[in-house]
Amino acid sequence: MLREKRFLYVGFMCHQVVEKIFKGCYTKLKDEVPPFTHELPYLAVRGGFYALLSEEQKDFIDRLNPLNIRARYPDYRKELAKELTASRCRAIMEDTKRVQQWIKEKLL
Repeated sequence: MLREKRFLYVGFMCHQVVEKIFKGCYTKLKDEVPPFTHELPYLAVRGGFYALLSEEQKDFIDRLNPLNIRARYPDYRKELAKELTASRCRAIMEDTKRVQQWIKEKLL
């Protein structure tokens, strides 16, 4: 997707990665089905691990959060498309990998 300059999908898929790992962490820590939501901060708070995230990680999930829902609607897509560049998408992908690795090491 990055190579083909499909930047909206890069952001969307990175959101999906973090959402799924947050839901897995939620399930492991709470021993229950996570709430039906795409809101990353909400999942982390309800899962009981938001306070464990660094400020940098919290800022990242706040920036990543709109790339799920907003990428689905035409009016927002245009706005997001202006913001997403190849370099920004590379940074999002790297931050996604770091959060994913941190969750695996610390919480799973």
